Amino acid sequence: MVTHCCPTEGKWLVVFKFHSGPNFLLFQTYLSGRWGKQVLLSEMVQLHVKRGDESLFLFNTTVDTPLETLIQQITAIYNGRLKVERLCSEIPELADHGISLPPNMQGLTEEQIEELNLRDEWGEKCIPSGGSVFRKDEIGRRNGQAPNDKMKEVLMRTVEAATALISKKQVQANVCVTVEMIKEALDQLRGAVMIVYPMGLPPHDPIRMELEDKEDLSETQASLQVITDDECQLWWAAKEMQRGKKLQDYIGRNEKTKLVVKIQKKGQGAPAREPVITDDQQKQMMMHYYRRQEELKKLEEADDDRYLDSEWSDRQALKRQFQGLTNIKWGPR
Repeated sequence: MVTHCCPTEGKWLVVFKFHSGPNFLLFQTYLSGRWGKQVLLSEMVQLHVKRGDESLFLFNTTVDTPLETLIQQITAIYNGRLKVERLCSEIPELADHGISLPPNMQGLTEEQIEELNLRDEWGEKCIPSGGSVFRKDEIGRRNGQAPNDKMKEVLMRTVEAATALISKKQVQANVCVTVEMIKEALDQLRGAVMIVYPMGLPPHDPIRMELEDKEDLSETQASLQVITDDECQLWWAAKEMQRGKKLQDYIGRNEKTKLVVKIQKKGQGAPAREPVITDDQQKQMMMHYYRRQEELKKLEEADDDRYLDSEWSDRQALKRQFQGLTNIKWGPR
């Protein structure tokens, strides 16, 4: 009896009987006793997801996957990456300047706060582990009671680890991103915040709102990047992949396929086609043409025979000098 992980759902199955095929495993689970088909990881369709010209992540799927399910999975990863990026940009501010001030106190000077008789009740409750260090926030968004250096290092290391999980460099490393990786990154960030702030963050702090899925992105630049399931479209080869169909309706039944698909909102029209050659290939071609041009210039210089008209290249010059035939000019004087 062995355990087997389903790569499309990330669930562990207890398997006690299986048969292998050219690109699949037929397994029978201990719990249900039913036979199921699991495509091998090496025999899966790989999608290179982009938005415009920006490369985002790789995703593994199968040709039997309904496009409705595929769009939901890709949208969840896409929006999850955006959430992790927003958290990774906000947590360093928490590490440097402490928790967020109430909205009615943000941007005010100390004199204005005293004049209006405002008080930050959450600042007295949300104290970082090991005590705080005062680092004033010049923008006036946070209270300046920052964690000590040790707790700050915990936050920053976690940010680096979470950023690495959803990094675009994963595409170059041929690492496919899954929903489980997004959840892992969020859990790491949540755990680090709980370690540094065991009493929790104020309900108005953007980090807590992100972790509780209560963020308000209206009238922000971040709201333009988010794509919901209903408005998400996938495009491949200048064709929209219609919901209600399967991936095999577009690419056939070959599991060993790599596609570049583009994600965007409804109503934006067809995305721009992928260039025939990449930027790196174009640079290499230009360098090759430049080197070839320089080589041709050197060859032309080597084949130049104008030196034959020079006096020093005349083989008969010494003979004419002995015969007194130098400096002879034809024509009347």
